[in-house]
Amino acid sequence: MKESSKKSALTEKEGIAQPEFLNKTLVEKVIRSRKKQPTTDELISRILQHDKVALSRAITLIESTNIDHQSRANEVINGCLPHANKSVRIGITGVPGVGKSTFIEAFGKHLTSLGKKVAVLAVDPSSTISHGSILGDKTRMEELVKDENAFIRPSASGESLGGVARKTREAIILCEACGFDTIIIETVGVGQSETAVHSMVDFFLLLKISGAGDELQGIKRGIMEMADAIVINKADGDNVAKAKLAKTEFNRALHLFPAKNSGWIPTVTTCSSYTKEGIPEVWDTISSYFDLTKTNHYFEAKRQEQNQYWMLETINEQLKSNFYNHPEIIPFLEKNLDDVQSNAVSPFAAAMELLTVYFSKK
Repeated sequence: MKESSKKSALTEKEGIAQPEFLNKTLVEKVIRSRKKQPTTDELISRILQHDKVALSRAITLIESTNIDHQSRANEVINGCLPHANKSVRIGITGVPGVGKSTFIEAFGKHLTSLGKKVAVLAVDPSSTISHGSILGDKTRMEELVKDENAFIRPSASGESLGGVARKTREAIILCEACGFDTIIIETVGVGQSETAVHSMVDFFLLLKISGAGDELQGIKRGIMEMADAIVINKADGDNVAKAKLAKTEFNRALHLFPAKNSGWIPTVTTCSSYTKEGIPEVWDTISSYFDLTKTNHYFEAKRQEQNQYWMLETINEQLKSNFYNHPEIIPFLEKNLDDVQSNAVSPFAAAMELLTVYFSKK
């Protein structure tokens, strides 16, 4: 009996052959240029010529923890510093889900339509387990990222309290030297502490939403005291009435706080990042603030105070880094960690012993 020939249902079709590169020389040249590290002078020169690629490379350099990179980063910052401080800096915060990225895109597009050059330094939360970040702000701001007058740079928050990247302050200087006149800093908004971002911006904007129990937060201090304006976002559709009610509640809450040194009275407005309604009014509010603070000289005084603050913060950070990277402290630290874990010594006694050893080696 003849065996019947059976054809398998699993067949593989021949795929489409990949085309050859039209210009292999050009591709190799691009690859080599990406691998080649520009000198600090080249970076500075290209940044001052408003080259966004050079700006991105410089920010990567200042975010690096490599010691060699840090010295190069300082040279770039010093070279750009005389060309900085010619922008307005706006901090934007709010709880996750309030629509910060959508608001920033609508707000940024409005600013570029007015002829502004906008740089967005978006800080993504870092995982405490994997220490990784999604860094998806460019994906969420599809329209703004394609705007020639905009620059978006997502960075991982790392261990910075309040969700501000460790080198955001230096990144502001580079963006200003690159010709951006409006710097927007988006924080994680995890409710820890927004002091860091407040100490590096001229205007602090707090985003809220209605109908989420957020109105009750209006009577609490902390972040409410730092806010120069509160914007009720997502005021569209069925939320319009709720947003107006929230606006009234927050206005009442603001009267409980003492007057600001700037002489500015914080305002509450509503907007919709989806319909763009209320977005121009937000910029009008911010502009009014700058007109007032530049007239009464608070703007300049605050900048000087912030420079002093960041000098001291840099000292604290450097001392901490030197301590943990000291070659004689590293093994001694591991031993004391084991002793503390086994309750052989108290954490406070171990800390004092480590500090004593550290200062004796200086």
